[in-house]
Amino acid sequence: MRLFVYGFGSLKWMIGSFKFADIRLYRTFVADARSNFHNILFSIEYAFKAITAANITTVGIRGKNCAVVISQKKVPDKLMDPASVTYIFSLSPSLGCVMTGSIADARASVTRARGEAAEFRYKYGYEMPCDVLAKRLANINQVYTQRAYMRPLGVSMTLISLDDEHGPSLYKVDPAGYYTGYKATASGPKQQEAINFLEKKLKNKDAAPGSWEEVVELAITTLSTVLSQDFKATEIEIGVVGAPKEGDDEQGEPQSLFRKLSVDEIDKRLQSIAEKD
Repeated sequence: MRLFVYGFGSLKWMIGSFKFADIRLYRTFVADARSNFHNILFSIEYAFKAITAANITTVGIRGKNCAVVISQKKVPDKLMDPASVTYIFSLSPSLGCVMTGSIADARASVTRARGEAAEFRYKYGYEMPCDVLAKRLANINQVYTQRAYMRPLGVSMTLISLDDEHGPSLYKVDPAGYYTGYKATASGPKQQEAINFLEKKLKNKDAAPGSWEEVVELAITTLSTVLSQDFKATEIEIGVVGAPKEGDDEQGEPQSLFRKLSVDEIDKRLQSIAEKD
């Protein structure tokens, strides 16, 4: 009988120990979950700070028949080859982007975007639309905010394209996994000032008016105004869809292909702005 009592008491002690252990494990799990959640939120915040820390301001504008992205071009070392420093990339023949933030993260994101665009082209037989690629990249970025194995990339991507169905498109994807289309947008330390300037210029308009040259000049003027400086042709870089091929005259057939403007083409636009002033 005594053995039975001792056995029953031991059983109660064991059950109590298990319950206490469960409570401790639960509290530890909740504390870790809260800690991970806060760490993820901080990671997203740091990713957005990295976008402004690069001290590069970029602008994207959608015209009626074209779309343009522009970025500052800073060469941090005199011994560096300026041709190797760029924030504007081609993702597919009809898709291009400007990256703002950490250039290392930018190159990783561009590589993934090129892979997604190439896979879509191979699978469906036509080029990946701008909005579809933006959604796909945003979904990938959003997954990075859920798991600790991959930090959010400290870079913002502004995409442009031109196709027969949607016309010119301008989308932006941020590190938190949010994406949306724009008439005009900006990223970087002078983002808000650039947006305020563009809101005044494009008030009650669906897109920037005029030819592709005028849209390019608006982009240059926006960047020059918010940064309070006059640019040389080598201090900025511009990507465009809806412009003629390089070497054609200005009345040449508009192309849906994405390309970067040459230094001579940028210099022409700067001279045109100076003549208007």
